[in-house]
Amino acid sequence: MTSTPTRRILSVLPLLALLTLSASGAGAHPTFDAAPTTAGRPSPSAPPSVGAPATPSATPSASLSGAGTPAPKSLAWYLAQVPDFPEAPPPQRVQLPKDGSAPFWFRVPTDQKVAFITIDDGGMARPPAVIDFIREAHIPVTMFLNSPAAAEHTPYFKQIESAGGVVENHTITHTSLKGRSYAFQKHEICGAADKLEQLFGRRPVLFRPPFGNRDATTLKAAHDCGMKAVFHWTETVNEGIVRYQTPTKVVKPGEVLLMHFRPALMDDLLAALKAIHRSGLTPALLEEYVE
Repeated sequence: MTSTPTRRILSVLPLLALLTLSASGAGAHPTFDAAPTTAGRPSPSAPPSVGAPATPSATPSASLSGAGTPAPKSLAWYLAQVPDFPEAPPPQRVQLPKDGSAPFWFRVPTDQKVAFITIDDGGMARPPAVIDFIREAHIPVTMFLNSPAAAEHTPYFKQIESAGGVVENHTITHTSLKGRSYAFQKHEICGAADKLEQLFGRRPVLFRPPFGNRDATTLKAAHDCGMKAVFHWTETVNEGIVRYQTPTKVVKPGEVLLMHFRPALMDDLLAALKAIHRSGLTPALLEEYVE
């Protein structure tokens, strides 16, 4: 039988062990994993995924990293990510109504397996490498420009035009037209068309109202200014994220993708191309489908 002193020693030992462990951590602070600064984003060396944010665009260059591998975010890197598309079918032009107003379309009414890339505004940012990206990747783009931005940065937009882009109308002041007088709307649309024709030698034939806001007066004024059709959009692209109108996340034939001249335009163009390719379509030029 164990003596009473021995039993007392044994009962104290667990308490001493617990106190020793507590003392060894005295003054220490609990540690937590720091939230990664790129949470939810691919690493800079990975291509931006469709429907997922891309890392902010750096100024792309043609430099290489490693054994001939394009440096992340260089022009060569972007070009390497562009999917291979089947050749676009010969365009079947859409007939226009003869009722004295321009039609308003969210998408081009066509069943051909094509989709359309459009870029708006022009006053915020103009990444230089976009010009080479559009040229080298043969990206058909329609630019809906505000005339003051086009006048201030004409050489930039002319280079995109020479690479295959087309300049169209997006008003003078980028103000909402809906509810305004016919005279006001006609001034915004005709005035921009006049200026863009002066700058680029071609009068716009397509129009996008700022924010997509329009009314019957907008369509009448657009028609009277020579606009053949007025366009909204069916998908938007920003910072490498394609935002779909349906949960199926598919670009359908004739749909129009909207992006803007912003710092991440390289990522937006690439994301749009991947979304179009994943949907089994080919990018085409919007102007080729309007009669």
